[in-house]
Amino acid sequence: MVGVTTTTNHIMRLSKLTSSNSSNCLSKSYRCFSAALSSSSSSSTVLPKMTSATTVPDKMLLTPTLYANDTNKNGSKRMAHTAIGDNNRVYTAGSGIGTDSSMIAANDRHNLHILFAKPKANFTTSTSSSPAATSKAGEGGMDDEYGEMTSDGSTYYHPEPYTLENGQILENAQVRYMTYGTLNEERDNVIVVCHALTGNASLHSWWGDLLGPNQAFDTSRYFIVCANILGSCYGSTSPSSPKPSSEKEIYGMDFPDISIQDTVRMQLLLLRDELQVQSIKCVIGGSFGGMQAVEYAAQAGSVDSEFAVNDKHDQAKPFVRTVLPIACGASHTAWQIAISEVQRQAIYADPKWNNGNPSPDDPPLAGLSVARQIGMVSYRTSMGYEKKFGRKVRNAATDDDAPPPSYGSQAPWEVKSYLIYQGTKFLSRFDPVTYIKLTEQMDTHDVGRNRGGKEKALRNVHIPALVLGIDSDVLYPLHEQKELVSLFPNAELKVIHSEAGHDGFLLEQDQVASYITGFLEAHD
Repeated sequence: MVGVTTTTNHIMRLSKLTSSNSSNCLSKSYRCFSAALSSSSSSSTVLPKMTSATTVPDKMLLTPTLYANDTNKNGSKRMAHTAIGDNNRVYTAGSGIGTDSSMIAANDRHNLHILFAKPKANFTTSTSSSPAATSKAGEGGMDDEYGEMTSDGSTYYHPEPYTLENGQILENAQVRYMTYGTLNEERDNVIVVCHALTGNASLHSWWGDLLGPNQAFDTSRYFIVCANILGSCYGSTSPSSPKPSSEKEIYGMDFPDISIQDTVRMQLLLLRDELQVQSIKCVIGGSFGGMQAVEYAAQAGSVDSEFAVNDKHDQAKPFVRTVLPIACGASHTAWQIAISEVQRQAIYADPKWNNGNPSPDDPPLAGLSVARQIGMVSYRTSMGYEKKFGRKVRNAATDDDAPPPSYGSQAPWEVKSYLIYQGTKFLSRFDPVTYIKLTEQMDTHDVGRNRGGKEKALRNVHIPALVLGIDSDVLYPLHEQKELVSLFPNAELKVIHSEAGHDGFLLEQDQVASYITGFLEAHD
């Protein structure tokens, strides 16, 4: 394995480079994990090859223009959302890319790739970016659904205390978002893309093959908006945010209980009030993102909605014209809540959970790692694991050059290595408290709550809906998408064929793109 040995002083320097944005869960977890590494018995650690966040070359940056007589509520001029970039990757002026402090910090941010050559060995990593080295790390065992994750983007600041569904008040509520493409004169060529549980507003990081001119998210035709979930650590108000009464004390477990209804309403206010969107062509999302799409339909998909708009003939029209939820149902079931809960229990079982009072400087990362491993099993399938790993063990040499054991506690199963790798890699971009709070938010999904039940909630939502299900999804089985189609008055079901299970919505991008493109073409 090719590697470079680096002293713990360098590890701590890396942690400082990632700490400029205190709301970024990646930087916070990296600092904690770096401290853990530096306190290990070894005085040196092998770090991965450094990779920086995608930046826009200076020659592509355009001077932002201003809309005439277009102002924010605070009186400041609103920046026009003009496409910038080449034909392969399009961002927008006004998205905050290249100017936001988190973007500057992202140039020094690194992915942490941890290997476990054998139990209780010191941490080692590969500096090679070759497929072979990646495969040895375990990551190559199964396709990875996410690219580099940062908190880049612009920020919507809610102008007043935000009242949540449960009556609690969230002070200084803000949501990070990114835009791609150009908003047309009618301000109605808008596509909203909602991210999943641990995603972010950087659509290009996880659905990048669908984004760009002549792609499903066609930036030459549409204005694409991707907003972070309220409560996520990628730039939005979250457990890592400071309490209003203190500049130093963060919310932690005192962070209010956020529902999906709260998240979607905040995003709708961003779209209507901040971006001054007149109408949304389509809302699209998978998994947690699909739940948001369903909630968009309930909140803004009928003429009875507070977000309804008048067309040029002064006729009331839904603010959201179509929705495309993927790999989700109308509510989170006992099965899904149970899987969320067992992940939370893994974190609670970590001694550093400290009876619900974890230290931000020494969080229960071991528990978070196990929680992520549980998730990685539920996101895939038995056939997928068998095809990729079977009963294979890694060819890790032992101290006496004897072959590795083929079973027992010391057996270096490839699937074990993969799960440990995924759990450890996750620590570089997420924190335990945020993970708990976001899984709890996902469990709030119930489109029928306080609306008279699921049937009544969607009965008057007559906008076209395309529901996508995955034939191998064991986490959100296909029968749930069939039920969702039956609840929408004007919906159809299409099935993604995949061995990848739930993660098929991210990994089967050709199928997903084809369905999205066809649906967008078929409906205004």
